[in-house]
Amino acid sequence: MKVVVVDDDKLVTASLKTILEAEEDIAVAGTGNSGREGVELFRSLEPDILLMDIRMEGMTGIEAAEVLLGEEPTRKILFLTTFSDDEYIVKAIRLGAKGYILKQDFESIVPSLRTVYGGQRVFGDEIITRIPALLNKGVKADWARLGLNEKEWDIIVQVANGLSNKEIAKELFLSEGTVRNYISIILEKLELRDRTQLAIFYFRNG
Repeated sequence: MKVVVVDDDKLVTASLKTILEAEEDIAVAGTGNSGREGVELFRSLEPDILLMDIRMEGMTGIEAAEVLLGEEPTRKILFLTTFSDDEYIVKAIRLGAKGYILKQDFESIVPSLRTVYGGQRVFGDEIITRIPALLNKGVKADWARLGLNEKEWDIIVQVANGLSNKEIAKELFLSEGTVRNYISIILEKLELRDRTQLAIFYFRNG
């Protein structure tokens, strides 16, 4: 597995390089200290995975990912992040990043790289529990433009949060049958097939 490491903290970059090079199945092809260097290194070295910080001066990791994934959406980018990066995490999710790991959780880095290399996504437990709240934060939907009313939008939000019909009914003080009817109507209005497509619709339009 060929990895490029990018972080604006040179000590972090050096530490990560040391950790990764101790593994027989991982080769550090290059290191950089800015989003721009991340883009250049990926283009020139074509690594299997780009392990990159999010907050960096000049070009951020998000901006670098936007460039690289815009060129080729299948590229694998694994972000290093902290809890203070809420806004960036949401942007990264929507860009199609392969995962997020915390800088301070060094033990998770190697297993996370292997998981991403194997074609799966990686989210730390602390981050995955925050994702629904982060995606919902500040959402102001134009229901009329989408042909929806407020109640329908509330149900879409709950579906996106992973709630069952029974849980939605309890949350919104409706009967389970009413929720089922609402979801059928919503799917018909939006020309969607199922709950999964409805959740994707929310993340793209929320």
